[in-house]
Amino acid sequence: MKNKLTALPKPVKVLLWVLLALFAYALPLLEPPIISTPGVDFGGVLFTVSIYCLVALGLNIVVGYAGLLDLGYVGFYAIGAYTVAILTSFHASWPLLLAIPVGVVAAMVSGVILGAPTLRVRGDYLAIVTLGFGEIIRLVAVNTEWLGDTRGIKNIAKPPGVGGEEGLFQIPHLFWGDGTVLLDTDDKTKFLFFGVLDQIPYYWMGLTAVIIVLIADILIKNSRVGRAWEATREDEDAAELMGVPTFKFKLLAFATGAFVGGLAGGLYASRQGFINPQSFLLLFSILYLASVVVGGQGNRWGVLVGATLVAYLPQRFREFDDFRVLVFGLALVVLAAVRPQGLLPPRRTVRAKKLEHDLEELEEGTGEEEAAHA
Repeated sequence: MKNKLTALPKPVKVLLWVLLALFAYALPLLEPPIISTPGVDFGGVLFTVSIYCLVALGLNIVVGYAGLLDLGYVGFYAIGAYTVAILTSFHASWPLLLAIPVGVVAAMVSGVILGAPTLRVRGDYLAIVTLGFGEIIRLVAVNTEWLGDTRGIKNIAKPPGVGGEEGLFQIPHLFWGDGTVLLDTDDKTKFLFFGVLDQIPYYWMGLTAVIIVLIADILIKNSRVGRAWEATREDEDAAELMGVPTFKFKLLAFATGAFVGGLAGGLYASRQGFINPQSFLLLFSILYLASVVVGGQGNRWGVLVGATLVAYLPQRFREFDDFRVLVFGLALVVLAAVRPQGLLPPRRTVRAKKLEHDLEELEEGTGEEEAAHA
């Protein structure tokens, strides 16, 4: 299937991607009965999915491209969120469009500060350091009155709307009746109006951020930087001997991942309107890492699928109440045992597995021939 898509003319591929993007934007308006989430605001669930996709793209740069195990990624997410909250509500009244870039830069600088002394260690030691970083950020927020301590920060600024309280125009949703599909004129979304009741404009904002980061991800991965990350991940010592400044590129991966994490945190804080330290528990770092591992670390499309499943499935099956988390955890365990490389592993992983399988068959054939001669 992938080879068929690759063989298509470039204009056709561009058209297909545009149609897919338009479908993604229209999804909360279509409200398909199988995909929509009964009892939960579908627009809000899709916003959560978009944030998980954004975070997974950032974490995939660190874990999938550069091969650095980061267990404290929620720390960068929290730094972006708290910076936006402080600048727009708690200690200043900046507009959101100015606060988000500052939050992104603050997260990126924190990535450099964390990475500079710690990226010289590898493997489990790096995982322990990043795990501690995520918890330190949360505990600092808990114990610092200037950051709102356990009470948190409220009245965080919303994105600027266009067209007043009615938006530029209103878009009706679809109503799925008994075999008929109708326009629901009583249920409309105000285009580019960021209110409290309708979460769809926030989803559009999150989806736009995902698309922009995805395009940047493609450009970076296909550049010299992406090749340096891959060389560092496969064999850091060999890459160093070939002239690749591995520490420099690992630090760049950390800073780039932190940049994306800070952006996701800023968007989350704006949509929530309220944050506290409980919004940035270690559990979220584990879920973000699960998104990357489940989808296939190193494959941008795989991590998007993984993030969608991790964020969407627990909300879709809320009727199971407490058991939904248990079932979801069991599904992750089964996936790790049956397909440890993820749902959509990168092509290098598929090629390596095929080569390993061919070598095993060759060794078995050689062994059988030697036994026959004996």
